[in-house]
Amino acid sequence: MTTSHPQESVWDYPRPPRVEPVQRHLKVVHDGQVLAETRQAFRVLETSHPPCYYLPPDSVDWSRLEPSDTSTYCEFKGRARYWNLHTSGGTIRDVCWAYEHPTDSHSDIAGYISFYAGRVEACYVDGEQVQAQQGSFYGGWITAEIQGPFKGGPGTVGW
Repeated sequence: MTTSHPQESVWDYPRPPRVEPVQRHLKVVHDGQVLAETRQAFRVLETSHPPCYYLPPDSVDWSRLEPSDTSTYCEFKGRARYWNLHTSGGTIRDVCWAYEHPTDSHSDIAGYISFYAGRVEACYVDGEQVQAQQGSFYGGWITAEIQGPFKGGPGTVGW
């Protein structure tokens, strides 16, 4: 069941980004199977970005994931590592990431996992299937209450 939430403009989100706890029902599905599910997560809010949700590691089905050799660096959060997903059709690279040792300002998300909505079958927030943030780098989840334009989408300007 989807619950109505107030409209949020991503242009009202802070820079540097803010971490906040969420108790909404989050679910990640691929090949018809639940890959991750929780009601105890965090979301990171950053100017011009839809929220990125970070799920606790014990909510993830690790049997289908393997570490990737990909690593990226965020000036606000630190170094991220990635995982690939094994599916019946092959391997999908870099479907999720985590900051194992984030900066002090983002320590709440240490070890928590965030999924790219566009690289799995579906991601849900309170039963609503999210839209993926455009682009191959950004991992925001767009729901009905989140208003853009979004960084990475048409008509947006990079920093």
